[in-house]
Amino acid sequence: MFKVKTYNAISEVGLARFSAEKYRVSDAEESPDALMLRSQKLHGMDVPESLLAVARAGAGVNNIPVEDYTAKGVVVFNTPGANANSVKELVLAGMLLSSRGIVPGLAYSQSLSDMDDAAEMNVLLEKQKKQFAGSELRGKTLGVIGLGAIGSLVADTALSLDMDVIGYDPAISVEAAWRLQSRVQRAENINALIARSDYITLHVPAIDATKHMINSDALANAKAGAVLLNFARGGVVDTEAVVAALDAGKLGRYVCDFPEPRLLGRDDVLAMPHIGASTREAEENCARMAADQLMDYLENGNIKNSVNFPAIAMQRESCCRLTFANHNVAGVLGDVLSIIKRYDVNVTDMVNKSRGELAYNILDIESNPPEAMIEELRGLQQLFAMRVICDC
Repeated sequence: MFKVKTYNAISEVGLARFSAEKYRVSDAEESPDALMLRSQKLHGMDVPESLLAVARAGAGVNNIPVEDYTAKGVVVFNTPGANANSVKELVLAGMLLSSRGIVPGLAYSQSLSDMDDAAEMNVLLEKQKKQFAGSELRGKTLGVIGLGAIGSLVADTALSLDMDVIGYDPAISVEAAWRLQSRVQRAENINALIARSDYITLHVPAIDATKHMINSDALANAKAGAVLLNFARGGVVDTEAVVAALDAGKLGRYVCDFPEPRLLGRDDVLAMPHIGASTREAEENCARMAADQLMDYLENGNIKNSVNFPAIAMQRESCCRLTFANHNVAGVLGDVLSIIKRYDVNVTDMVNKSRGELAYNILDIESNPPEAMIEELRGLQQLFAMRVICDC
């Protein structure tokens, strides 16, 4: 029986994936095999000795001390793409809100609540509506920085609105490249993209390489009146540089999901309360994906969408499986196979993948391994996080 401890309000759609026969799932589990969470901060919290995996129902893992967990052999999962559509739709809303006089128009209409005569109100509205005029998205150029699951969806939507789309992503994956429409033009660098764009939208992770990637130097290339949209992470943008660009008229609007004191009270800023993934569908998708990934790892040792372990999976060919991580140095797998051979245990299938300084291995064997063999394997210096998964 696996024990999964939950934090935050995880969608019941995801929790229902765990069968009662194999799992105990609650926010009160002690010595859990896995954690499932959304925004709970794990920094500074003790890591249970029993812990094998952590799954975040969301894409970012800033609330998880990934390096510490990696050193302990704990696999950290996220759910990239599960909330992509909800973020895409909010980006579209942000573009429309920034290009049309929707927000001030709504406020003006509400200010007329004391008027009783509908005909008089209609005359006044017709007279005043010109102050809320805006511009259409059609024919404008959208620059998309980051072309992963969300960025590619945003690009597709913009193309369907007859916008021109420029993309930039130096780390684009092969899978993401296949998803991208050929009509998305490629920018050589961020500055070139910003210089050509009427709207600039950010869809990159918050890592050291992206911290303040949108700064005063980058914004110096912007068209006068350009709109910057940030539904990625607050730290990707240098707020002081954005405020300076707004004051100078270099930027026309800043639309973001990360309010800061310096941004509030300005008519040229639309700051939303981090609601990019706040839809029922997104929460359900994230929870469902997180649960499925945890179950496949706990029951089979397979890894998909981990931020610290390599992606690896193998169909079960026997009732018993060994998995282990090791420091990615020569000779470790050979030492493991030599020990297994001495105990006359047959390996029916195996797969090995590495990620940086870490390697991960899955070996299917014909029968339950002798305890002495397991103890000898655990004694190998470079090997850690070893598991025996048997249902024989």
